Amino acid sequence: MTTQLPLALRWPRRQRFEHFHPGENAPAVEALRAAAVDASAPWVFVAGPVGSGRTHLLIAACQAAIDAGRTAQYLPLAGLRGSRADAIRAMAGSDVLAIDDIDSIAGEADAEHALFDTFNRYRAEGCTLLFSGTAAPVALDIALPDLRSRLGSLTQAVLKPLADAERRDVLREQAGARGIELDDVVLDWLFAHHARDLGTLLDLLDTLDRASLAAQRRVTVPFLRNLLRDGHG
Repeated sequence: MTTQLPLALRWPRRQRFEHFHPGENAPAVEALRAAAVDASAPWVFVAGPVGSGRTHLLIAACQAAIDAGRTAQYLPLAGLRGSRADAIRAMAGSDVLAIDDIDSIAGEADAEHALFDTFNRYRAEGCTLLFSGTAAPVALDIALPDLRSRLGSLTQAVLKPLADAERRDVLREQAGARGIELDDVVLDWLFAHHARDLGTLLDLLDTLDRASLAAQRRVTVPFLRNLLRDGHG
C-alpha cells in the first residue's frame, strides 16, 4: 500500500530537484525544497494539471528530505488498490509524508476523514506534510469542511506547464547530453503526434536513446514513426 524511500535508487534519478525544469515555477520548487529539509518551514499544497511535474516534485522533496537526514514517505492516492482510507492511516513514523493526487479521494468520506486525522497527527508531532492535486483545494470537491479549510491554509504552489518552446529546448538539451541530435523536423513531428508533457517526452527520449544505439541509426521521422508504431512510445 505504502511506498517508502530508503534508497536513492528506488526512484528514477531524473526525479530530483536538479532535474526539474522550473520555467515560471521556481517559487513552487523552493517552497517544496524548504519544507523537505526544514521542519519549521510551511507545508505546501502543489496544484497543477497532469504532466505539470507534481509527482516529480513530491518525489524530489522526499529525496531532499532523506539527503538532509530526515525520513520520508510518498503515497500516490490515484490508482491505489483497496481502501485509500486504510492506506492513509497506515502512513506513520516519517518526518516527511508526500501525498499525491488528493483530488482522487474527493467525496470519499472515509478517506477524507483519514486524511484529516493524519493532518492533525503530523501537525501535533512536528512533522511535515506535502500534498498535490490537479487544482487548488478551494476548487476540489472535498466534502469535509475542516479538511478543505486545512488544505486551503497551506502554502499554495500552482504549477504552470512549460511552453512548447521551453519543452523543445529541454528535449534538445537532454538529447544532446546523450549524443542524439533532434532537428526541427523531428521535434515538429514529435509534438504533433505524441503526448506533449515533459515527463512523457523525456521517457520517450530514454526509449529513443536505447533504440537508436541498438539500431545504430540517427533519429529521423521515419525511425521515430516506426518506433512508436511498434508500441515503444
